[in-house]
Amino acid sequence: MKLPELLRAALVIARRDYSATVLSKTFLFFLLGPLFPLALGFMFGNLGGKIVKEADQPRVAVVSSQADYDALVAARDRLAPLAEERPMVGLVHRLPEADAKTQREALLAAKDTPVLGVLEGGLDAPHFTGDVDEEGRTLKQLASFVDLARQSALAAPPGGAPLGFTATNESAGSLVSIRMLTARAGQFLLFFLTLLLAGMLLSQMLEEKSNKVIEVLASSVPVDAIFVGKLFAMLAISLTGIAVWFAAGIGAFAIYVDGGLAAAPPAPAVGWPLFLVLLLVYFSMSYLLVGAAFLGIGAQASTVREVQTMSMPVTMLQVVLLLGAQAGVGKPDSIEALAAAVFPFTSPFAMIARAAEQDAIWPHLVALGWQMLWVALILKLAAKLFRKSVLKSGKPFRWPWMRKTA
Repeated sequence: MKLPELLRAALVIARRDYSATVLSKTFLFFLLGPLFPLALGFMFGNLGGKIVKEADQPRVAVVSSQADYDALVAARDRLAPLAEERPMVGLVHRLPEADAKTQREALLAAKDTPVLGVLEGGLDAPHFTGDVDEEGRTLKQLASFVDLARQSALAAPPGGAPLGFTATNESAGSLVSIRMLTARAGQFLLFFLTLLLAGMLLSQMLEEKSNKVIEVLASSVPVDAIFVGKLFAMLAISLTGIAVWFAAGIGAFAIYVDGGLAAAPPAPAVGWPLFLVLLLVYFSMSYLLVGAAFLGIGAQASTVREVQTMSMPVTMLQVVLLLGAQAGVGKPDSIEALAAAVFPFTSPFAMIARAAEQDAIWPHLVALGWQMLWVALILKLAAKLFRKSVLKSGKPFRWPWMRKTA
C-alpha cells in the first residue's frame, strides 16, 4: 500500500469522526466539562484550607504574670513570619490562682475554651502540662518563645538603623525556583489534559465493533488507516477544546489579575512564546503516545464493562508516568531526567520541564523525532493485533505462553 493512499484513507476516517463529534450538540458539554471539577476543586480547596487553618491553630493556656505573658506574645509575634504555612501555637492568658493544681485541671478540662495544655512558672521556671508529643512542634515552639522572651528581657534593645530592603526584578536563586515551579506546572498541565482527554480512546472502537461498521471500514480501507484516522481525529477534537479553554483562561487572566498579562511570572528558559508552543506540541505527542496505546488496548474490548475495567489501571499508569518524570525536575542533566526523556511515555513530561530550565533547542528536535517514531511503532503493533485477534485476518496471534495447536 502506498503511503499517500494510506494518508487519504486516514484523512477520510479522521474527517468523519471529527465532524460527527465537533458538530454535535454534546460537544458543548465537552467544553464545559472541565469547568465543573475546577469549580468544585476551588470551592473545596477554600473550604479545606479554612478547616485546616482552624484545626491547625492549637492553643495553650499560659498561667503567669501579665509581664511574662506579654514577653511570650512578643516573642511569638517575632517568630510568626517563619511559620506562615502552619500557624504557630496560640496563647491564652490566665492569672495565677491560689490552688495551682485545681486551676491546671480546670483549664485542661474546659470545654468552652479547649487548650492543648497549660504553661506555668513564668519565664523563671516554665513547665508545660498537656497532651502533646515531647518531640512535637508545639513543645518546640513554646521552648523557642521562652528562650526569645528571656533574651529580650535581659538584653537592651539593639541600636542602629533597622534592616533596609531594596527590591530587584530577579536573582539567580529566585529564577531557578520559579523555573522549577514552571517545569512542574507544565508537567501537571500535560498530565491533566492527557488524563482528561486520552481516556476516551479506550472506547473509540467499541461502537464500530458493536454495530458491524468496522467490517465495512476494514474492507474499504487498511486497518492502519482506521487507527491513524481515529487517533488524529481525537487529537484534533482535543486541540479544539484546548484552544477554547486556553482563550478563556487568557481572557480571565487579563481581566481579573492586576496588571493583566504583564503580571505573568518570569519567563522560562526558552521564553514564554516558545514554551507555550512546546507545551502544545508535547501535549500532542503525549496524547498520541498514550492514545495509540489506549486505542490498541480498547480495540480488544468487546463490551462497555471491559472498557470500564481497564480504565482504573490505565489511570494509575498515567500517574506513575507523571511521578517518574517529576524525579528529574531541578536536575535536568541527572540520570533520572535523562532516563525520563528517553522512555517514550515520560519523554513529553521530561522535555517540557527541560524547556523551562534550559534554553537549548536541539534536544527538543531529537526528542520529537524519537517520540514520533514510537507513535508509528505503537500504531503499527495495535493494528496488527487488531487484525489478528479481532478481525481474524492472517496468521492468528499467539502469546508466548499459549501452546501451539496441532
